[in-house]
Amino acid sequence: MPYRSSWMTEELDVFRDQFRKYLAKDLAPHAEKWREQKMVDRFAWRGLGKMGALLASVPEGYGGLGATFAYDAAVLEDLESTVPELTTGVSVHSAIVAHYILNYGSEEQKKRWLPKMASGEMVGAVAMTEPGTGSDLQAVKTTAKKQGNSYVINGQKTFITNGQAADLVIVVARTGDVGAKGISLIVVETAGADGYKRGRNLDKIGLHASDTSELFFDNVTVPPENLLGKEEGQGFVQLMQQLPQERLSLAVGAVASMERAVKLTTEYTKERRAFGKPLMDFQNTAFTLAERKTEAMIARVFVDWCIERLVAGDLDTVTASMAKYWCSDKQVQTADECLQLFGGYGYMQEYPISRIFIDSRIQKIYGGTNEIMKLLIARSL
Repeated sequence: MPYRSSWMTEELDVFRDQFRKYLAKDLAPHAEKWREQKMVDRFAWRGLGKMGALLASVPEGYGGLGATFAYDAAVLEDLESTVPELTTGVSVHSAIVAHYILNYGSEEQKKRWLPKMASGEMVGAVAMTEPGTGSDLQAVKTTAKKQGNSYVINGQKTFITNGQAADLVIVVARTGDVGAKGISLIVVETAGADGYKRGRNLDKIGLHASDTSELFFDNVTVPPENLLGKEEGQGFVQLMQQLPQERLSLAVGAVASMERAVKLTTEYTKERRAFGKPLMDFQNTAFTLAERKTEAMIARVFVDWCIERLVAGDLDTVTASMAKYWCSDKQVQTADECLQLFGGYGYMQEYPISRIFIDSRIQKIYGGTNEIMKLLIARSL
């Protein structure tokens, strides 16, 4: 019998029906162009905003739909299934950046930034990673020093999703001594920010439509009210509190990618013939896809349960880490084995399975490497 996610509602069904049609008709035809130019056009952000697909779980008073994370999950699933070129950027914008502002921003900050993010007028990014600092956020070297009535930011960030497009960047910076207690989150509005510079749009092996950049801060001055939180030194705690939603968002995309890979490969192997019969008639093909479909279903049920827990407010970091690690591992394995069944055609970039293959690999790295996920899980034993 067909499986239906436990968090789905009739209202969400109506939204998704219109949203999928919009994606297929208005955005999917531009995907190849976006991959070539290494960036999504701004009209796509504004279009997603008009559809209510950005910041769905942000209250209506700040421009969102006032829905639960289930809406965000549905958006990410449909993007990954139809226009995967948009998934990563929208996930960072809606599920991560917006919720730092929503949860830790002042009323003035929320009213100033969230409605513009919800409409797609402003694109958000979060600048964590540095050239010498990846998963170890306590070691960040970018500084934000108080000088007079301003913060002056100096440092360099890299691998920043939405870096080229970003109008608003949440910067993880050191406002105090070494260690976690010296870290704060400070918002930089990029338009007209003296000393703020975008570096090159990095040449990745996958996610070609997602702009990923180096960012440079050379005496960038921002007002004190751009600090997120009531006082300095709260940044590390804020980052840790938002990790469950960030990592679950990655798992949501992983499951949708697995399901899409199995679907595409099933269709291909039923049509492609070898030695006088369809590839699906070979036991190796059938067994491989049976295994991948089973694991995709297991991942789907687990992630659905995690979504329920997040909506209820009790998804812990360890469980979210399990979802991120296991689902992304299986995503990469599924993409690899499905590509194998396409043979040489799977290695051709015009075939979606090839793009699924190269795009999936980063999932085991960003959002905290899977090795870090295992370490966090092990500490709970």
